[in-house]
Amino acid sequence: MGFFGTLGYYVCIPFAALLRLFYNLTGSYGLSLIFFTLVIKLVLLPFQMKSKKSMVRMNRMSGKMQEIQKKYANNPAKQQEETQKLYAEQGVNPMSGCLWSLLPMFFLIALYAIIRQPITHFMMLDSSVVDSALSALQSAGIDISNIAIAAKDGTMQVTAFGQIMMVNAINTQLPDFAATIPGWISVNYSFLGMDLSVLPSNVIKAFTFTWSNIGVVLMPVVSAALSFLMSMASMSGQSKQGPAANQMKMMMWMMPLMSLWIGFTLPAALCVYWIAQSAFSAVQEWFMGKFYNQKIEEEENQRQAVIEADRKRRQEEAKQKQEEQRRQSAQKPSLKEKRKAAQDAKVNKPKKASTNENGRVGDRPYARGRAYQENRFNDSNEK
Repeated sequence: MGFFGTLGYYVCIPFAALLRLFYNLTGSYGLSLIFFTLVIKLVLLPFQMKSKKSMVRMNRMSGKMQEIQKKYANNPAKQQEETQKLYAEQGVNPMSGCLWSLLPMFFLIALYAIIRQPITHFMMLDSSVVDSALSALQSAGIDISNIAIAAKDGTMQVTAFGQIMMVNAINTQLPDFAATIPGWISVNYSFLGMDLSVLPSNVIKAFTFTWSNIGVVLMPVVSAALSFLMSMASMSGQSKQGPAANQMKMMMWMMPLMSLWIGFTLPAALCVYWIAQSAFSAVQEWFMGKFYNQKIEEEENQRQAVIEADRKRRQEEAKQKQEEQRRQSAQKPSLKEKRKAAQDAKVNKPKKASTNENGRVGDRPYARGRAYQENRFNDSNEK
């Protein structure tokens, strides 16, 4: 077993324990898969809620995104800048919806290994048990052509789905051998009259009109239909335009086709998980879409109300400021009034005693001086 095989083995341990718990409680492999799916959905619910909220916001932004694309159609750099600014304003991460949507694939891969290899991954038994079981089937003369093929070195190599077929064959034809192996679980793959260990593609090759065969063949079709319903529920209440809507339309067809392919090429047990996954997801998407559309609309209305109140406050402050400036302007004299007041003050200003008037003697200005004597040149002085 290589590094990735060892890593995959340990990753499967908690999932296998959960699936065994439900099988021990219900005694039905089909019901245990349904309950397993429900638990996984509950575990992923917080992440999927975050993803759904981001997707709803993205769809509600599609109108603004189209305006930016039209406005800056000839300027990709500016278009990208305005788009990033819009994301920041709305608090949206365009990658968050994609990242969280990949988580279910991780659980699907782990469950695929558990279903395909029930001896080593569901029962957690050693690979030597596989060899012992294969030898027991050969010794009993049971046909193992679909379980193992001869390798080049002469040994028998278990096929991709050989373990699940081996377990089903031992449980139905060699129950005594199963009782001798500690930790062996006699898994009953019968669910609603269908054998969950078979591949629908193999059933079609040797199809007979029995409910078991009809049910197994219909399971991939039901799975694809529910996957389509889930995609429709995801798109309900969202914008039908914009890049996000185009991606959703692509996913609406891609996921059902993938579900149809998985359902026909893998054991029917995995199809039960896919059907339950699609059914739970369709209900979840419908409720979350309705909830987040309403919640985000309320948030936008509250944000708009705050913006409107702030705008009115700023308008009122500007109006008050203008009124104050008008009052101050009314109290201040105008330039014309200032000039007239200055002229009046100049006219009414009292005149200073003129040196010409004080020092005038007859027609001679400045005739008086510091040594001026009024009677200096009278007759008495001449004598």
